[in-house]
Amino acid sequence: MQLRVPPPPEPAATGSRADRRRSARPSVRTRVLSALARVRATVGSRLAPLAPYARRLKPVYPRPGRSGWRRWIPSWRQVLGAWAASIGLTGLFLVVAYAATDIPENLNTYAVQQDNVYYWSDGTPMARTGWVQRQNMPLKDIPEDVRWAVLAAENESFYSDPGVSVKGITRALWRTVGEGDTEGGSTITQQYVKNAYLNQNRTLSRKFTEAMIALKLDDRMSKDDILEGYLNTSWFGRGTYGIQRAAQAYYGKDVSKLNASEGAMLAALLKGAGLYDPTLSKANHARAVERWSWTLDRMVDIGRLSASERAKYKNFPEPLKSAPAYYTGKQSDYLVELAGQYAKKAGHISDKDFDLGGYQIYTTFDRKRENLLTTAVDKARGRARKVDPEGAKTAHFGAASVATDGRILAIYGGPDHRKQGYNDSNASTVKAGSAFLPFVYAAGLEHGVRKTRTGPVLPVTPESLYDGDNGVPVVTPEGPYWDRGGKKVAAQNDGGRSYGRISLGKALARSVNTPFMQLGMDTGLDKVRSTAVAAGLLPSTLGPRVPALSVGNSTPSAIRMASGYATFAAGGTHTEPYSVGRLTRNGSTVELTAPATNRAISHKVAEQVSQALTDSLLLSHPGVTAPGTTEGRTGSVATAGGKAGTTVEDTASWYTGTAQSVSTAVVLYRMDLTKSLEPLPLKGLVDTTRGGAPYVIWANAMGLG
Repeated sequence: MQLRVPPPPEPAATGSRADRRRSARPSVRTRVLSALARVRATVGSRLAPLAPYARRLKPVYPRPGRSGWRRWIPSWRQVLGAWAASIGLTGLFLVVAYAATDIPENLNTYAVQQDNVYYWSDGTPMARTGWVQRQNMPLKDIPEDVRWAVLAAENESFYSDPGVSVKGITRALWRTVGEGDTEGGSTITQQYVKNAYLNQNRTLSRKFTEAMIALKLDDRMSKDDILEGYLNTSWFGRGTYGIQRAAQAYYGKDVSKLNASEGAMLAALLKGAGLYDPTLSKANHARAVERWSWTLDRMVDIGRLSASERAKYKNFPEPLKSAPAYYTGKQSDYLVELAGQYAKKAGHISDKDFDLGGYQIYTTFDRKRENLLTTAVDKARGRARKVDPEGAKTAHFGAASVATDGRILAIYGGPDHRKQGYNDSNASTVKAGSAFLPFVYAAGLEHGVRKTRTGPVLPVTPESLYDGDNGVPVVTPEGPYWDRGGKKVAAQNDGGRSYGRISLGKALARSVNTPFMQLGMDTGLDKVRSTAVAAGLLPSTLGPRVPALSVGNSTPSAIRMASGYATFAAGGTHTEPYSVGRLTRNGSTVELTAPATNRAISHKVAEQVSQALTDSLLLSHPGVTAPGTTEGRTGSVATAGGKAGTTVEDTASWYTGTAQSVSTAVVLYRMDLTKSLEPLPLKGLVDTTRGGAPYVIWANAMGLG
């Protein structure tokens, strides 16, 4: 009997179903080889009809049927095939490169950043700020002759070329490889791309990218826009970018005032300012003259300048030996800071946008008045050093002149902005003292007084009598006013002098304090405060509503004090002080919020206050004369008047007054910034009688000295 041995059992399946499927697949190597075999078979079948031609083009070396060196020369078919292949591959490469190249979204920092230019009220440049000396100008503001001078010199076919020059690129690439001169060879479009989007590196990759972007840019931007961008971003030497700043640096005027001859000279600088600035050397001058003459002749050749016009330009337009200096420093920094802050606020401009530059800030500052004010303060500072050398080290002078229409005409912010960063003319640092009395007087004349809580409002006139004795206690309808320490509040006159019963008009003229502390209580401290604010003082600088408010516990700046007095001279109408009259960016107007105007007090009250200030000026300085003033106190209301201001603590000395529709406020105080921000006593630093140093500064600044 034969035994059957059963076959061995198949091994049990292990792993997941997915693992079993993967193990059943062919290996990667097998699949790749199989795919290549299929591709080879397919391509072979498709190319089989071309096999005879392929054999002809196949380089067989040495070539049969030839002898000697001829055996190694390819046939014309091989040369033609290689040339066609290279052209095709190059074209394919360029198409792919063009499609893959994008115009950068953002311009270079140096292509967008400009400087801001500040102008005096007469339109002349005052200062420039910013890291880059550039001011963009719209193409329409650049004379056509100047534009074509640049085009004739750099790229006469600009309006017809595709944005690149094959010949120029080839020459530039050859020079780049050969480490030669890389200037020239580029169209204006390419140069603009380099200025605005790329860098100045001399590399093949940068040159190739430049060409690709130029082609795309030429397709997307108008020629005029490209030319405008080029003229505003090119380097012209003397630290300037753009033709506007170049015109100012070389000829001291805006580009809009240049002629074709001057434009041709500036165009020469585009080949390299270091070689063509005629003021640098004799060799430079010769090169510049030759290039200038060639450019003008070229303009005639291309029909952009008539022969008769060309004949007018026989002499080379010599530029200035150096660029006019309009940089900030010392006093002008305070002007720039004040105007810049106002421009941003009134123009609704962010700090970031303003720092990018391109703004033309036409200020309200009067150059003549600014010089008078600065000179007057400098002289006073010098006298203070002689009187008290030690005390003069901590002396501060702040001053401002404001017109009745709100224009800030001049300020004195400090000796040097680089050493003292804050502006004394705009600082709310010290008390107004008796310089505040006109606002109390105006409130009383405007609103009247109440002697009882529920009684009628009684009118107040300049002839209304009050007690002018020193130390008279302040009273309310209920009795004396007590302070928190349980003491009766009383006002003090300068020098402790008593005047008896005195009219309010005379009290203001003589700067008697005690009547006005009581007048403030009778009128209402709320009305005193609101009148002062309506006239121009800031609410944040007014002290608490206590009797001391009426005798100047507020801390207005010199600008605001001058603005308040200007309200009296303006017939009771107040206009918010402003330092910028017009603002543009690259020639386009930027809308400014108009300064607010309001009726602060009636015209009659304003006249009464102004008359008292005139009386005050004539009493303290009887020899002063000014247009509109009179020797006596009768007749029409004078246009000049002013008042001194002192504080009980002797920490400030003021003089504020008006002449010819301009009010000027001057304050002198001491403060040691190395120790604290607390004002120090003047201690006879200067003579404060009759206004002292502040009056002398005021008179000189107003042309009355």
